[in-house]
Amino acid sequence: MTSAGSLLRLAIAIVVAASIISGQAAAAADGPDARRPRVPHPCQEPAAYPFCDVNLSNEDRVRDLVSRFTLEEKARLLVNMGSGSNITRLGLPAYEWWQEALHGVADSPGARFKGRVKSATSFPQPILTAASFNKELFNKIGQVISTEARAMHNENQAGLTFWAPNINIFRDPRWGRGQETPGEDPYLTSIYAEYFVRGMQEDDEYEGQNLRTSGKGPAQLKTSACCKHFTAYDIDQWYDVDRYDFDAKVTQQDLLDTYNPPFQSCIEDGKASSLMCSYNRVNGVPTCADYNLLTKLARGTWGFDGYIVSDCDAVQVMYANSRYAQTPEEAVAYALKAGMDLNCGDTASNFTVEAVHSGLLNTSDIDKALHNSFTVLYRLGYFDGDPLNDPKYGKLDHSNICSPEHQDLALEAALQGIVLLKNDQNTLPLSADKIRSLAVLGPNANDTVNTMLGNYAGPPCVYVTPYLGLAQYVPDASYHPGCDNGTTCEGRSDFIRGAAKVATWTDAVVVVVGLSQDQEREAFDRTSLRLPGQQEELITTVSRVAKGPVILVLMTGGPVDIGFIKDDPKIQSILWVGYPGQAGGQALAQVIFGDRNPGGKLPMSWYPESYTEVPMTDMHMRPDESTGYPGRTYRFYSGDVIYRFGEGMSYTTFSSSFVSAPSVVTASANSRQSCSQRQRDSPNIPCSSADNALVCNSMKIEIVVSVKNDGPVAGTNVVLLYHTSPTAGKDGSPLQKLVGFERLYLESMQEQKALFKVNLCRQLTEAQTDGTWSNLIEGVHTFSLGNSNDPKHEMKLIYEHPS
Repeated sequence: MTSAGSLLRLAIAIVVAASIISGQAAAAADGPDARRPRVPHPCQEPAAYPFCDVNLSNEDRVRDLVSRFTLEEKARLLVNMGSGSNITRLGLPAYEWWQEALHGVADSPGARFKGRVKSATSFPQPILTAASFNKELFNKIGQVISTEARAMHNENQAGLTFWAPNINIFRDPRWGRGQETPGEDPYLTSIYAEYFVRGMQEDDEYEGQNLRTSGKGPAQLKTSACCKHFTAYDIDQWYDVDRYDFDAKVTQQDLLDTYNPPFQSCIEDGKASSLMCSYNRVNGVPTCADYNLLTKLARGTWGFDGYIVSDCDAVQVMYANSRYAQTPEEAVAYALKAGMDLNCGDTASNFTVEAVHSGLLNTSDIDKALHNSFTVLYRLGYFDGDPLNDPKYGKLDHSNICSPEHQDLALEAALQGIVLLKNDQNTLPLSADKIRSLAVLGPNANDTVNTMLGNYAGPPCVYVTPYLGLAQYVPDASYHPGCDNGTTCEGRSDFIRGAAKVATWTDAVVVVVGLSQDQEREAFDRTSLRLPGQQEELITTVSRVAKGPVILVLMTGGPVDIGFIKDDPKIQSILWVGYPGQAGGQALAQVIFGDRNPGGKLPMSWYPESYTEVPMTDMHMRPDESTGYPGRTYRFYSGDVIYRFGEGMSYTTFSSSFVSAPSVVTASANSRQSCSQRQRDSPNIPCSSADNALVCNSMKIEIVVSVKNDGPVAGTNVVLLYHTSPTAGKDGSPLQKLVGFERLYLESMQEQKALFKVNLCRQLTEAQTDGTWSNLIEGVHTFSLGNSNDPKHEMKLIYEHPS
């Protein structure tokens, strides 16, 4: 007789194997001479117009193209799509600009899974990927997504312009879209933005290569990535406050060192070719109508070279919601004059012509916008002929999607991100030899779409739920949801009793609870940090009666208050797995049964329920003693937390120490003078700007850290390097801030060294209240490793001005 566990293991093996070879099997079935789809593209007769001449520069080709449009045609081309974007007299097919690729090619207006491509590799939500603190992983995920995106384009199922990543700061734990972001830290988010965008826009792993090759030949961009949502956007729908009406009151200090750095990195370091302005206003002005943000800062100061698109339809919001504009014509004029180039929505197509006729807008404003957007299409090779003939990407097709390598990376990303938060008496990993029966309980234990993927997802190559993954390891696996209506977990208590009954006889229990898109998502923020419905009762009831150890698994995007159970000895182990993507259950099982040692670190702070007393609408990062406002994130908040940013355990133990670093740094009079002069000339640019690089190069230091695996098993250690200023906690100075991280894999008893290169000018200066960077502060600067208070994990550096 075959046991239920054996049948499940056989079934999941078949499902996984089938999904891995699905692309290859489909290709084989079609045969080598299978007819490939016709992909609509301009310039099918290249000699017809100069804009199709690949021997001309992109600048000349774009100029020729835009000059041929009538005013009415120009208006129709200012939006993401519509039948009006098909200019048949010029051989220009309709193009949909709106594709999504947050953690895999996703369902969106321009990406369709109806054709030869039925699915795409689904990675974890960025909040879990960020927990890996692995810049190379960020880059590889971008590479895989862009490969599958190009393949879908060649199958006529997607365009080439993708509106990802979301790099807003996860400022408040209640934000419904925090799951889409790399977390609360500006430095981590900036690194994520740079490396993910590099992966999306070029196929070679980033090693300082320059994407801005001018040119005439094949595609200069693999796909186009978009930094969104610029800026200070992190409220969707909190009670009666919604993102369309919200006016974010933000200090210049907070803009400079919290909200804007990821966008600066995305543009300056990632070379992103698109930027999305947000729905909200910032200090009274809609971001899509803010010339200072879009043109002066993004294009002028940061050197942005691409197209700026509105969130959908942020132009309409200007007059329909915020009433910043009195008419739709005014809204269009404000946006285009501010620097927006493309309107996601239809407001611009409907009202641009009248805006010109009424004198609100000049045709030159429209031409500039079209020039910016079409230049990106030229860089993508969209006007260079049949994409199937592209020498670099033309052979990509459905067989390149859901490949074994891509699915392996989805599994690896989930494995690297999973965070171990508790492990009393080394309960984990479980032994597959000793655990013969296992109860897998909870509303998230066997769900798929609503919990594993999160939002902005397409059909995955395969689903491996926690139950299916864990069932591979034991002869007898039992599943019970514990709730009768998903993660809302409200209703009949007999479901909890049923789950508890299973726990009384199995060797171990895994309880998988948390949130889903029912509690956190776009256009929906939370009002509580507690687990929903009867989930707390489920956990406590099961843990009281369980025969064996109880492992609590939290599947959430945002943090939850588990203070009621965190230190309960009946819960031996706790894991956070985010929304882990298509292979999440397989990754969880490998961690629980010890095939993989967890190494993730939390990318956001976990607060108690009392934090919900802080108004979500207060955008200040820094605390205010006069009002009792506590501040936000680990950089400024010093109150009680459930878990701290950067927390995460391992099945082994690591020791770390500083090996070498300068103890005293003295600025030359030259560098100090140049830095101060730079601040006077351009107060929003720190002295690390390109034209002052020589000065700041002399202000770099190298810090070497030694890390040793003192435990019995191999594992990964994420080394977090923090900086504490001489003025920490005073006058708006952060308590500490992350200035570097490295992820090291070490065998048992192995020792490695991590090298941190710290730019004192760029990383240790501080934002001042007037929105300018300070000079480097004289005094003792402290560097520390992780969250440790051990003096052995600290290093002092004295910075002094020249006498």
